[in-house]
Amino acid sequence: MSTVALIPARGGSKRIPRKNVRLFAGQPMIAHSLRAAGAAGVFDRILVSTDDPEIAAVAREHGAEVPFVRPAELANDFAGTDAVIGHALEWLAVQGQPAARFCCIYATAPFLRPADLRRGLAVLEETQAATAFSVTTYPYTIFRSLKFNATGRVEMFWPENFTKRSQDLPAAWHDAAQFYWGDTAKYLAERRLFSSNSVPVEIPRARVQDIDTPEDWEVAELMFQALEAREARATATLPV
Repeated sequence: MSTVALIPARGGSKRIPRKNVRLFAGQPMIAHSLRAAGAAGVFDRILVSTDDPEIAAVAREHGAEVPFVRPAELANDFAGTDAVIGHALEWLAVQGQPAARFCCIYATAPFLRPADLRRGLAVLEETQAATAFSVTTYPYTIFRSLKFNATGRVEMFWPENFTKRSQDLPAAWHDAAQFYWGDTAKYLAERRLFSSNSVPVEIPRARVQDIDTPEDWEVAELMFQALEAREARATATLPV
């Protein structure tokens, strides 16, 4: 059985219209994820699950397969990633082409590196977990976070931490929203990318940015330019 990359990319993005094919750093957004998947060298197939003809055409142009049209009920604002991945895995099984392992890669992950994907696969295999997914740290400890109360004043969620130094509080992590490796048989038993049998794959915070709003997009483009400049400087200083 094969190892498959599955990239969900519906056409109906509301907050950033046509987000998955909008140009980012000179390329359609989805092309960055497709390039990382191809360069990782660990996938037998790279599939895009979409309901949108333009996204399908762009995906094929950048080397992906689009062997089916995603059903309308899985392309609305309420369809979750687990349902989309489950549909793709079931489709492959019905075609007699089941995947032993899969990696769900988001179409809006321009900071994804091929090495991250290879490391995620290694973690999945070493731990024998159901899934392994990208995580990163919060930039500031959540254990000193604040909320507005009924009078419009602020108070701490955890007032017992008021006198504690941030460095003495535990680190907190969140989903980096880049990739989710899965053992197909174990995953289909629960159909949850995040479960008690999931393991983390740490990603540097400097390479993580949600892209859900126009402001997020602007920040991501600035980050991308900065990272490219840093990598170019590093390459220029390598011995020849």
